[in-house]
Amino acid sequence: MSSTSESGHAINVSNFETLISFVTAYGTVYNPSREAIKLPALQTLLSDAKTSLNALNAIQPNYSNAVAARETAFEPLSKLITRVNNALKATDTTEQVDESAKTIVRKLQGKRATPKISEEDIALLKEDGKEVTQISTSQMSYNSQLENFDKLIMLLTTVPEYKPNEEDLKISTLTALYNDLSAKNASVLAATVPLSNTRIARNEILYKEKTGLVDTAADVKIYVKSVFGATSPQFKQISKLKFVAKKN
Repeated sequence: MSSTSESGHAINVSNFETLISFVTAYGTVYNPSREAIKLPALQTLLSDAKTSLNALNAIQPNYSNAVAARETAFEPLSKLITRVNNALKATDTTEQVDESAKTIVRKLQGKRATPKISEEDIALLKEDGKEVTQISTSQMSYNSQLENFDKLIMLLTTVPEYKPNEEDLKISTLTALYNDLSAKNASVLAATVPLSNTRIARNEILYKEKTGLVDTAADVKIYVKSVFGATSPQFKQISKLKFVAKKN
């Protein structure tokens, strides 16, 4: 959610308000037949646009705070998992258990089972007529991390030898951490829905084809050009106002 992107929408609305100020100053000369570009309709559209921006500004912090809390909570997980794995390997477990844990840990930490082939190697293999397909093994999305963390905990519960004295490595502590991470991830997902819906509503008002603020502004410019002429000072006033169709 880039602030630069969001500020672009605010600039569109600000320029639309300036456009209305100019055409209002033209007095009765500004008298279009089309309802959508008459002053009352323009004022209503401006009001709706401002309301949509304010609604998005009001809801954005909930999402941003949820994302920040999730990032902070997940950040130490990789190092913790390394310690868990080392604690497991320090016990008298079987090779099969160690391999199972290693596979889960690799996924949790986003490591590949085999090294990624370089671009140069791919080119050489293709020259030899060999097709090379590399499937991304990155499973570092929060949902995937949670899924694999859960798998690791489930594996540890089946290993009687895993009985660490360190409190943060105990299965009960790991389970509590998993529940906390799940809750923080769910908070982000819950905050995403209203944010997305509010953004859709804003885009409808600002960018809907023909009726949105950007297209309406273009129609107002065309009408002013028709009334005063393309070289008129009136048209030059408003022709410099920029409206960009940002929809993100």
